[in-house]
Amino acid sequence: MNIVNPKMILLARESRGWPQQTLSEKIHSNKANLSRLENGDALASPGLLEAIADATGYPVHFFYQKGDLLPVNLAYRKRQNVPAKIITPIEAQINIMRMHAEFLTHLSGRQLPVLPVYEVTEKNTPTAIALLVRKAWNIDTPVIPNLLKLLEEKGILVNTFDFGTERVDSKSIITSNKFPVIFLNATLQGDKQRFSLAYELWHLLQSYTTIPHERDISHEANEFAAAFLMPEKEIRKDFENGITVPLLGELKRKWKVSMIALLYRADDLGFVSANQKRYLLQQFNKLKIRRREPQELDVPAEQPRLIRSILAACREKIKANTVEMAALLSLEVSDYLELYS
Repeated sequence: MNIVNPKMILLARESRGWPQQTLSEKIHSNKANLSRLENGDALASPGLLEAIADATGYPVHFFYQKGDLLPVNLAYRKRQNVPAKIITPIEAQINIMRMHAEFLTHLSGRQLPVLPVYEVTEKNTPTAIALLVRKAWNIDTPVIPNLLKLLEEKGILVNTFDFGTERVDSKSIITSNKFPVIFLNATLQGDKQRFSLAYELWHLLQSYTTIPHERDISHEANEFAAAFLMPEKEIRKDFENGITVPLLGELKRKWKVSMIALLYRADDLGFVSANQKRYLLQQFNKLKIRRREPQELDVPAEQPRLIRSILAACREKIKANTVEMAALLSLEVSDYLELYS
């Protein structure tokens, strides 16, 4: 007998970014009753469930989905100290789309990707592993033309949605059926998008290994991403004649990464002193390009296609129209089109 999954009530509320008080007011109940529903200590009557569905904008059968919420076991790429009220709705939406990925990969019969996994050792640093991954994937150009396309070709699912904030860039997760997925903030400029993809790639690859608590996985991800996108052998030539703000702008066009990422790469490779780095950062602030680099240097964002290709294959397989496919994913048509059109 199908029963309401209380986790889905929690998920629906959090995906809308609402505290319990907000939803309880919308359904003309009280916070204590809603808390009991979300904790599984009470059952929702048909009328109350209809009210929750109407308020949150999910079909009633959304709340009958089985399963649990996956814990956040991989790091976000974000600024420090982002409050929970910003993170919580992002996590909820990721869990919903994670369930979609599980359903679609199962329905389509998709095979799990085989990724190049290397344990971190004294010799196998994140920088060394970046070169090993490039070699394993036969990347024979210094600049990767389309990183998102490359990751999708290797079987990594990528999806985008508006995180509702500029303080969080990306998140990666392994689904319960073991598919790697990267979620990107749809508002990212192309340069930040590419670095976020490389950053999350590290987290995905390392999720298949044992990670001791003392390791700084976020620092490692930044090191890996820099080496993966800007290999030392090739980029050293671009830094040999000194680092200036105009040069960083020119190199941004070439390497398709941000000017600030290029500056930090030059610093890592020993091409700027501490005083030079401080001066250049002051120039960034003076020119007001620390957070938003010159628009004329924008790198076009790369567009994900794999998840939509899988979705199209599923639609064809079961001969489902848009309304039917939205229902299968437990979405209203408007949300379905926003996520997957």
